[in-house]
Amino acid sequence: MNRHAKIMSRTVDEIVESRRLRRMRKADWSRRLVRENALTVDDLIWPIFLIEGDNVREEIAAMPGVFRLTVDLAVKEAERAAKLGIPALATFPNIPLAKRDQTGSAILDPDNVVNRATRAIKHAVPEIGVITDVALDPFTAHGHDGILRDGVIVNDETVEQLAKAAIGQAEAGADIIAPSDMMDGRIGAIRDALDGAGFADVAIMSYATKFASAFYGPYREAVGTAGLLKGDKKTYYLDPANADEAVREAEQDVAEGADMLMVKPGLPYLDIVRRLKDEFALPTFAYQVSGEYAMIEAAAANGWLDGERAMMESLLAFKRAGCDGILTYFAPRVAEMLKG
Repeated sequence: MNRHAKIMSRTVDEIVESRRLRRMRKADWSRRLVRENALTVDDLIWPIFLIEGDNVREEIAAMPGVFRLTVDLAVKEAERAAKLGIPALATFPNIPLAKRDQTGSAILDPDNVVNRATRAIKHAVPEIGVITDVALDPFTAHGHDGILRDGVIVNDETVEQLAKAAIGQAEAGADIIAPSDMMDGRIGAIRDALDGAGFADVAIMSYATKFASAFYGPYREAVGTAGLLKGDKKTYYLDPANADEAVREAEQDVAEGADMLMVKPGLPYLDIVRRLKDEFALPTFAYQVSGEYAMIEAAAANGWLDGERAMMESLLAFKRAGCDGILTYFAPRVAEMLKG
C-alpha cells in the first residue's frame, strides 16, 4: 500500500488524534507566531477628570490611582500621554455645585473647565487628540444627561443645547465630539451644527449603545453626580437585556453621520461590540467603565487575582471582540508596560 493509500485509509478517530492543537502552544515563540490579536498603545484612549483651581490632584476613593485634575496638571498628564504614545484623551468635568442648574447651562460657557482644558492641552501638546462629551449630567443639579422638565427628560430641547455645546467645544479645539446622553436625533443635530459652524473636520464618536448599567457608580462619584441623581436613566439609556435594540440605535447614529461607534460598558457587552463591527464596519470602540476598573483594582488589592494580568487580559478581550480602540483608566499603566 502506497503512502497516499495509507493516509486515506486512516479512520476519523486516528486523524483527530493526530491533530494536536497544543503543538503551537509549546513555546513562547510559537505562541507569539500564531497569536490572532494584539494590544498596542495605539488602541488606548485615556479618560481624565477635570476640576477647577490650580495644582490640585484629588484621588477618587472608588477608583484607586485615578485623580481629578486641575487644568495645569491635566496638561502635564497630556504631555506624559503623548510621550507614551497614547493617541487621545477624553475629558470629563466635576464642576462646583453652585454652577449646576436644571438645564446644565454651564456647558455653554466658553470658559468652562472642559473648554479651558481643551485649549490648554491643544496648545501644549497639539499632536494628541482631545475627545469631549456634550452630555449634561456633570452640569445639571439633578444628575441627568438632559434637561429635566416636570420630571421628564425633554429630548428635543436637550438636543438643541447639545448641538450648541458641541460648537463651543469645537471652537476650543476638540478633535472629536463624543455625545453620551442617548437622546434621539442628537448625532444628526450635532453634525449639522458643526458643519454649519465651519467644523466639518471635527469627528463624532457616538456613544451609540450606552446601557442602563450598574457599572457606572465610581464614575458618578468622580464627576460629582452620585448624590444628585433623581430617579434613574432607564428612560433614555438602553435596557441591558436588549441586543437588537442596540443595533437599531447604532444604525440610526450611522445614518445621522457618526464617524465612530462606542459600546458602554465594555466587558459585559462584548457581544454588542462584535455585532456592531460586523454590521457597520465602522471604527468601533468600547469604554472600560469605572466599575470594571474598580473591580479589577479591588480584587488585585485583596490579592484575589493578579492585577496586571487581569488588566491586560480584559483589554485584549476588547480587541478580540472587534474593537479598534478602548477608553480605559488603565491607559498610562498599560502604555508604560507596552513600551517597556
